[in-house]
Amino acid sequence: MTEVHGFSLAHLMYLLGVLAIILTMVLRANVVVPALVASFLVGLAYSGSLIQALETVFNASLVAARELFNIFLVIALMTALLNALRVLRSDVRMVEPFRRIMANGHIAYVVLAAMTYVLSLFFWPTPAVPLVGAILLPAAISAGLPPMGCALAIAIAGQGMALASDYVIRVGPGISAKAAGVDMNLVADRCLLLSWIVGGIALVLCYLNIRRHIVPASDALLERWQQGAGLADQHAAVQAQIGSFDKARLVEAIPQQPMVSERDIGSVLAALPSPVARWSGVFAVLAPLAFLAVVLAMLLPKFVPGMAPVRGGEAAALVGGTAALLLVLASLAGARRRFLDATADHVIDGFVFAFKAMGAVLPIAGFFFIGAADTSGAILGTAPGSAGPDFLFEMLKAAQGWVPSNHYLVAFSVLVVGMITGIDGSGY
Repeated sequence: MTEVHGFSLAHLMYLLGVLAIILTMVLRANVVVPALVASFLVGLAYSGSLIQALETVFNASLVAARELFNIFLVIALMTALLNALRVLRSDVRMVEPFRRIMANGHIAYVVLAAMTYVLSLFFWPTPAVPLVGAILLPAAISAGLPPMGCALAIAIAGQGMALASDYVIRVGPGISAKAAGVDMNLVADRCLLLSWIVGGIALVLCYLNIRRHIVPASDALLERWQQGAGLADQHAAVQAQIGSFDKARLVEAIPQQPMVSERDIGSVLAALPSPVARWSGVFAVLAPLAFLAVVLAMLLPKFVPGMAPVRGGEAAALVGGTAALLLVLASLAGARRRFLDATADHVIDGFVFAFKAMGAVLPIAGFFFIGAADTSGAILGTAPGSAGPDFLFEMLKAAQGWVPSNHYLVAFSVLVVGMITGIDGSGY
């Protein structure tokens, strides 16, 4: 490898790749291509071989898939479970009772935020938000909450608070903890507290901003909003034809439910066959209780001395195993004789969604794994048993003297980088 001012050419290519990816995120463009090109250039600079460079591009994504597959699996199983509950209409039964307490727009704002947060914690925001929107949004608007207030409550509680902590499924804490080399449970606990503080302040500020627009409850409000929503749907259809890299395209992977009124919900539930209707209510209670038990199993060791803690990998396995068991039981109740095929279909749909949601992460994570000694050897094809290059930390160590040794400066630097990478959903 050619040396340039103490760095190899591969070090410089890696640094340029990092800068290119951050710049691409600032410009709000997709970062997959810069990650692939950067992986190729690092492999070429390190080995001097075109063949080895091409293998590096493939190996980077392969190593990332191996390191992160448990995350894909948990997302797939949770999404499959939600699809099975949707067949039983248990998802509707879980949410529908909360429509009745939306007496006015102020209560509706709190209920929307609370239900979005809870469902997003267990099923991830992208599948959960369409459910909340379909069932609770019409009731909230009828209660007098303006549509912008509904959007703020759902976005802050779902894509904001729930996804920021990701306390149950633990995709975010898992990736962050692995990158930092720290315990995932510690990351998850502190993220949960931070998400409550930041999200709570945001919800309060937004409420203070929109409360003067809250009006007395009226069914005419919903009719007026639905007329405007029809125009928005036409605009969305045009955008879909043009094409978009927006993360909102992910919701297309989730079976959408039309906006439903209280009368529609009653007719839907009444139309269920008798055995299915009975199991619908059972799973509407069983699924939340099962995951509540999972959360308690994660939390109890913190308060009960001598109780073995649930570690990072064990937590993901516990969530995924619970989802898988509930999936089989829900499919058996909903599909009955063809539950074997129905279960397989739900699992396939779950993996399709998981790869739509997280697939772009693989080449990006693969590039960054080239910078870590633990994974770079497998990507760059170094001799078995020999340590791989440690591009990232070697460059940071060399540049350490240029950066003032100040904890506050470092903390806010990490904050700024996190904000920049957070512009894109693959920022993890």
